[in-house]
Amino acid sequence: MSDQIVIKGISAKGFHGVLDHEKRDGQTFVVDVVMEVDLAPAGASDDLADTVNYAEVAGDVVGIIEGESLDLIEAVAERIATAVLTRPLVEAVEVVVHKPEAPVGYPFTDVQVRVRRERETPVVVALGSNIGESLETLRHAVVALLGAVDIDAVSPVVETDPVGGPDQPAYLNAVVVGTTSASPRALLRFLHDIEHVHGRTREVRWGPRTLDLDLIQYGDPAFDTDVRMDDAALTLPHPRAHERAFVLVPWLQADPEATLRVDGGVRRVEDLVAGMDTSGVRPGPEGDLLDDSW
Repeated sequence: MSDQIVIKGISAKGFHGVLDHEKRDGQTFVVDVVMEVDLAPAGASDDLADTVNYAEVAGDVVGIIEGESLDLIEAVAERIATAVLTRPLVEAVEVVVHKPEAPVGYPFTDVQVRVRRERETPVVVALGSNIGESLETLRHAVVALLGAVDIDAVSPVVETDPVGGPDQPAYLNAVVVGTTSASPRALLRFLHDIEHVHGRTREVRWGPRTLDLDLIQYGDPAFDTDVRMDDAALTLPHPRAHERAFVLVPWLQADPEATLRVDGGVRRVEDLVAGMDTSGVRPGPEGDLLDDSW
Protein backbone atom coordinates (compact mmCIF):
# COMPACT_ATOMS: atom_id res chain seq x y z
CA MET A 1 0.00 0.00 0.00
CA SER A 2 1.21 3.53 -0.77
CA ASP A 3 1.59 6.35 1.73
CA GLN A 4 -1.62 8.09 2.72
CA ILE A 5 -3.06 11.57 3.07
CA VAL A 6 -6.12 11.53 5.33
CA ILE A 7 -8.70 14.29 5.62
CA LYS A 8 -11.44 13.62 8.19
CA GLY A 9 -14.63 15.41 9.05
CA ILE A 10 -15.16 17.66 6.03
CA SER A 11 -18.58 19.08 6.82
CA ALA A 12 -21.13 20.98 4.73
CA LYS A 13 -24.85 21.31 4.21
CA GLY A 14 -26.36 19.45 1.30
CA PHE A 15 -29.76 18.52 -0.08
CA HIS A 16 -29.30 14.84 -0.80
CA GLY A 17 -31.97 12.24 -0.05
CA VAL A 18 -35.07 10.60 -1.45
CA LEU A 19 -37.58 12.41 0.79
CA ASP A 20 -39.09 15.77 -0.08
CA HIS A 21 -38.06 17.45 3.17
CA GLU A 22 -34.44 16.34 2.67
CA LYS A 23 -34.32 18.08 -0.68
CA ARG A 24 -36.16 21.12 0.65
CA ASP A 25 -34.54 21.70 4.05
CA GLY A 26 -31.14 20.06 3.64
CA GLN A 27 -28.95 18.58 6.34
CA THR A 28 -25.32 18.21 7.38
CA PHE A 29 -23.09 15.70 5.62
CA VAL A 30 -19.63 14.76 6.83
CA VAL A 31 -16.95 13.22 4.59
CA ASP A 32 -13.66 11.46 5.26
CA VAL A 33 -11.13 11.04 2.44
CA VAL A 34 -8.10 8.73 2.47
CA MET A 35 -5.79 9.17 -0.53
CA GLU A 36 -3.04 6.70 -1.39
CA VAL A 37 -0.10 8.75 -2.65
CA ASP A 38 3.63 8.13 -2.93
CA LEU A 39 4.90 10.80 -0.55
CA ALA A 40 8.62 10.06 -0.86
CA PRO A 41 9.22 12.75 -3.53
CA ALA A 42 7.51 15.41 -1.39
CA GLY A 43 9.43 14.28 1.68
CA ALA A 44 12.68 14.74 -0.21
CA SER A 45 11.86 17.99 -2.02
CA ASP A 46 9.62 19.81 0.48
CA ASP A 47 7.73 21.00 -2.62
CA LEU A 48 3.92 21.19 -2.76
CA ALA A 49 4.07 20.20 -6.43
CA ASP A 50 5.21 16.73 -5.36
CA THR A 51 2.15 16.01 -3.24
CA VAL A 52 -1.62 16.58 -3.16
CA ASN A 53 -3.02 19.90 -1.97
CA TYR A 54 -5.50 18.71 0.64
CA ALA A 55 -7.09 22.15 0.92
CA GLU A 56 -8.08 21.89 -2.75
CA VAL A 57 -9.40 18.36 -2.21
CA ALA A 58 -11.50 19.57 0.73
CA GLY A 59 -12.86 22.35 -1.48
CA ASP A 60 -13.86 19.82 -4.13
CA VAL A 61 -15.65 17.74 -1.50
CA VAL A 62 -17.59 20.73 -0.17
CA GLY A 63 -18.51 21.70 -3.72
CA ILE A 64 -20.04 18.27 -4.34
CA ILE A 65 -21.87 18.22 -1.01
CA GLU A 66 -23.34 21.68 -1.62
CA GLY A 67 -23.92 21.05 -5.32
CA GLU A 68 -26.51 19.11 -7.31
CA SER A 69 -29.11 17.32 -5.18
CA LEU A 70 -28.77 13.54 -5.37
CA ASP A 71 -31.04 10.84 -3.99
CA LEU A 72 -28.35 8.58 -2.54
CA ILE A 73 -25.20 9.20 -0.54
CA GLU A 74 -23.75 6.33 -2.57
CA ALA A 75 -23.87 8.69 -5.55
CA VAL A 76 -22.30 11.47 -3.50
CA ALA A 77 -19.44 9.16 -2.51
CA GLU A 78 -18.89 8.09 -6.12
CA ARG A 79 -18.67 11.67 -7.35
CA ILE A 80 -16.18 12.57 -4.64
CA ALA A 81 -14.01 9.54 -5.43
CA THR A 82 -14.07 10.41 -9.13
CA ALA A 83 -13.06 13.99 -8.41
CA VAL A 84 -10.17 12.96 -6.17
CA LEU A 85 -8.82 10.51 -8.75
CA THR A 86 -8.50 13.31 -11.32
CA ARG A 87 -5.39 14.36 -9.39
CA PRO A 88 -2.48 12.57 -11.09
CA LEU A 89 -0.58 11.68 -7.90
CA VAL A 90 -3.52 9.87 -6.27
CA GLU A 91 -3.32 6.14 -6.94
CA ALA A 92 -6.41 5.11 -4.95
CA VAL A 93 -8.97 6.74 -2.68
CA GLU A 94 -11.36 5.71 0.06
CA VAL A 95 -14.34 7.97 0.66
CA VAL A 96 -16.71 7.75 3.63
CA VAL A 97 -19.89 9.84 3.51
CA HIS A 98 -21.63 10.24 6.87
CA LYS A 99 -25.28 11.23 7.11
CA PRO A 100 -25.79 11.78 10.87
CA GLU A 101 -29.25 13.32 10.45
CA ALA A 102 -30.62 10.57 8.21
CA PRO A 103 -34.35 9.84 8.68
CA VAL A 104 -33.84 6.32 10.02
CA GLY A 105 -36.82 6.27 12.39
CA TYR A 106 -34.89 4.58 15.22
CA PRO A 107 -32.13 5.69 17.60
CA PHE A 108 -28.73 5.67 15.86
CA THR A 109 -25.43 7.53 15.89
CA ASP A 110 -24.44 7.53 12.24
CA VAL A 111 -25.25 6.31 8.74
CA GLN A 112 -22.29 6.06 6.39
CA VAL A 113 -21.36 4.80 2.96
CA ARG A 114 -17.76 3.75 2.32
CA VAL A 115 -16.30 3.29 -1.18
CA ARG A 116 -12.78 2.58 -2.38
CA ARG A 117 -11.74 3.29 -5.96
CA GLU A 118 -8.43 2.73 -7.72
CA ARG A 119 -7.15 4.68 -10.65
CA GLU A 120 -7.73 2.97 -14.01
CA THR A 121 -5.95 5.22 -16.46
CA PRO A 122 -5.15 4.42 -20.09
CA VAL A 123 -1.42 4.42 -20.77
CA VAL A 124 0.86 3.95 -23.76
CA VAL A 125 4.38 2.57 -23.29
CA ALA A 126 6.95 2.32 -26.11
CA LEU A 127 9.66 -0.33 -26.00
CA GLY A 128 12.95 -0.49 -27.87
CA SER A 129 16.18 -2.51 -27.87
CA ASN A 130 19.22 -2.83 -30.11
CA ILE A 131 21.82 -4.58 -27.92
CA GLY A 132 21.92 -8.30 -27.13
CA GLU A 133 18.98 -10.64 -27.61
CA SER A 134 16.58 -7.79 -28.31
CA LEU A 135 13.51 -9.87 -29.10
CA GLU A 136 13.79 -11.85 -25.86
CA THR A 137 14.47 -8.64 -23.95
CA LEU A 138 11.25 -7.11 -25.30
CA ARG A 139 9.31 -10.24 -24.41
CA HIS A 140 10.58 -10.21 -20.82
CA ALA A 141 9.89 -6.46 -20.56
CA VAL A 142 6.27 -6.89 -21.65
CA VAL A 143 5.75 -9.61 -19.05
CA ALA A 144 7.35 -7.40 -16.40
CA LEU A 145 4.96 -4.58 -17.34
CA LEU A 146 2.10 -6.75 -16.09
CA GLY A 147 3.25 -5.80 -12.61
CA ALA A 148 1.88 -2.28 -13.11
CA VAL A 149 -0.17 -2.29 -16.32
CA ASP A 150 -3.29 -4.23 -17.29
CA ILE A 151 -2.34 -4.82 -20.90
CA ASP A 152 -5.03 -4.43 -23.55
CA ALA A 153 -2.88 -4.78 -26.67
CA VAL A 154 0.73 -5.32 -27.72
CA SER A 155 1.82 -4.26 -31.19
CA PRO A 156 3.78 -6.48 -33.55
CA VAL A 157 7.52 -5.97 -33.37
CA VAL A 158 8.99 -3.60 -35.95
CA GLU A 159 12.60 -3.12 -36.99
CA THR A 160 13.61 0.52 -37.25
CA ASP A 161 16.56 2.62 -38.29
CA PRO A 162 18.22 4.54 -35.41
CA VAL A 163 17.18 8.19 -35.05
CA GLY A 164 19.88 10.55 -33.81
CA GLY A 165 22.83 9.55 -31.70
CA PRO A 166 25.99 7.69 -32.77
CA ASP A 167 26.23 4.93 -35.35
CA GLN A 168 24.48 1.88 -33.96
CA PRO A 169 22.51 -1.23 -34.99
CA ALA A 170 18.85 -1.18 -36.02
CA TYR A 171 16.27 -1.33 -33.25
CA LEU A 172 13.41 -3.64 -32.47
CA ASN A 173 10.45 -1.59 -31.29
CA ALA A 174 6.94 -2.25 -30.03
CA VAL A 175 4.15 -0.44 -28.17
CA VAL A 176 1.99 -1.61 -25.27
CA VAL A 177 -1.47 -0.16 -24.64
CA GLY A 178 -3.25 -0.73 -21.33
CA THR A 179 -4.46 0.77 -18.07
CA THR A 180 -2.75 1.40 -14.74
CA SER A 181 -3.60 2.32 -11.17
CA ALA A 182 -0.12 3.80 -10.65
CA SER A 183 0.49 7.53 -10.76
CA PRO A 184 2.60 8.85 -13.66
CA ARG A 185 5.76 9.19 -11.58
CA ALA A 186 5.28 5.82 -9.89
CA LEU A 187 4.82 4.19 -13.29
CA LEU A 188 7.93 5.93 -14.62
CA ARG A 189 9.97 4.55 -11.70
CA PHE A 190 8.57 1.11 -12.44
CA LEU A 191 9.69 1.41 -16.07
CA HIS A 192 13.17 2.50 -14.98
CA ASP A 193 13.38 -0.49 -12.64
CA ILE A 194 12.63 -2.85 -15.55
CA GLU A 195 15.29 -1.11 -17.64
CA HIS A 196 17.80 -1.46 -14.82
CA VAL A 197 17.15 -5.20 -14.51
CA HIS A 198 18.08 -5.50 -18.19
CA GLY A 199 21.31 -3.54 -17.82
CA ARG A 200 20.16 -0.19 -19.17
CA THR A 201 22.61 2.67 -18.70
CA ARG A 202 22.14 6.34 -19.65
CA GLU A 203 25.67 7.37 -20.55
CA VAL A 204 25.04 8.47 -24.17
CA ARG A 205 21.89 10.33 -25.23
CA TRP A 206 20.08 8.41 -27.98
CA GLY A 207 22.84 5.83 -27.82
CA PRO A 208 22.41 2.06 -28.14
CA ARG A 209 20.63 0.37 -25.27
CA THR A 210 19.62 -3.05 -24.06
CA LEU A 211 16.14 -1.75 -23.25
CA ASP A 212 14.33 1.56 -23.52
CA LEU A 213 10.87 2.02 -22.00
CA ASP A 214 9.17 5.38 -22.64
CA LEU A 215 5.90 6.53 -21.11
CA ILE A 216 4.28 8.12 -24.16
CA GLN A 217 0.86 9.08 -22.87
CA TYR A 218 -1.03 8.92 -19.58
CA GLY A 219 -4.78 9.29 -19.90
CA ASP A 220 -6.97 9.75 -22.97
CA PRO A 221 -6.81 13.04 -24.88
CA ALA A 222 -10.00 12.14 -26.76
CA PHE A 223 -11.85 12.64 -23.45
CA ASP A 224 -9.52 15.38 -22.15
CA THR A 225 -8.33 13.10 -19.33
CA ASP A 226 -4.69 12.98 -20.42
CA VAL A 227 -2.12 14.31 -17.98
CA ARG A 228 -0.01 17.22 -19.19
CA MET A 229 3.11 17.82 -17.15
CA ASP A 230 6.64 19.04 -17.70
CA ASP A 231 9.26 18.75 -15.00
CA ALA A 232 12.82 17.53 -14.70
CA ALA A 233 11.78 13.90 -14.32
CA LEU A 234 8.83 13.51 -16.68
CA THR A 235 7.13 15.28 -19.58
CA LEU A 236 3.68 14.18 -20.71
CA PRO A 237 2.73 13.52 -23.36
CA HIS A 238 6.17 12.47 -24.59
CA PRO A 239 7.48 15.63 -26.28
CA ARG A 240 8.83 13.88 -29.39
CA ALA A 241 6.37 11.03 -29.82
CA HIS A 242 4.49 12.80 -32.62
CA GLU A 243 7.71 12.92 -34.67
CA ARG A 244 8.75 9.31 -34.21
CA ALA A 245 7.58 6.77 -36.75
CA PHE A 246 9.11 3.99 -34.65
CA VAL A 247 6.57 4.88 -31.94
CA LEU A 248 3.54 5.84 -34.01
CA VAL A 249 3.58 2.96 -36.51
CA PRO A 250 3.45 0.15 -33.92
CA TRP A 251 1.11 2.21 -31.72
CA LEU A 252 -1.35 2.46 -34.60
CA GLN A 253 -1.09 -1.31 -35.05
CA ALA A 254 -1.91 -1.84 -31.38
CA ASP A 255 -4.73 0.73 -31.33
CA PRO A 256 -6.19 1.89 -34.67
CA GLU A 257 -8.26 4.55 -32.83
CA ALA A 258 -5.32 6.05 -30.95
CA THR A 259 -5.07 9.81 -30.43
CA LEU A 260 -2.21 12.00 -29.20
CA ARG A 261 -2.10 15.59 -27.95
CA VAL A 262 0.22 17.63 -30.17
CA ASP A 263 0.86 21.36 -29.55
CA GLY A 264 -2.31 21.61 -27.48
CA GLY A 265 -4.57 19.91 -30.03
CA VAL A 266 -5.70 16.30 -30.28
CA ARG A 267 -4.56 14.41 -33.38
CA ARG A 268 -5.37 10.93 -34.64
CA VAL A 269 -2.25 8.79 -34.73
CA GLU A 270 -3.45 7.48 -38.09
CA ASP A 271 -3.28 11.00 -39.52
CA LEU A 272 0.16 11.63 -38.01
CA VAL A 273 1.51 8.43 -39.58
CA ALA A 274 -0.02 9.33 -42.95
CA GLY A 275 1.90 12.61 -42.95
CA MET A 276 5.37 11.28 -42.12
CA ASP A 277 8.16 9.28 -43.72
CA THR A 278 7.84 5.70 -42.45
CA SER A 279 10.49 4.17 -44.71
CA GLY A 280 12.74 3.54 -41.71
CA VAL A 281 10.16 1.24 -40.10
CA ARG A 282 9.94 -2.37 -41.31
CA PRO A 283 8.20 -5.53 -40.10
CA GLY A 284 10.29 -7.19 -37.42
CA PRO A 285 10.54 -10.80 -36.28
CA GLU A 286 7.23 -12.62 -36.21
CA GLY A 287 5.65 -13.83 -32.99
CA ASP A 288 3.68 -12.30 -30.13
CA LEU A 289 5.53 -10.54 -27.34
CA LEU A 290 2.80 -11.62 -24.94
CA ASP A 291 1.02 -14.93 -25.45
CA ASP A 292 -1.39 -17.06 -23.45
CA SER A 293 1.43 -18.95 -21.78
CA TRP A 294 1.99 -15.94 -19.51
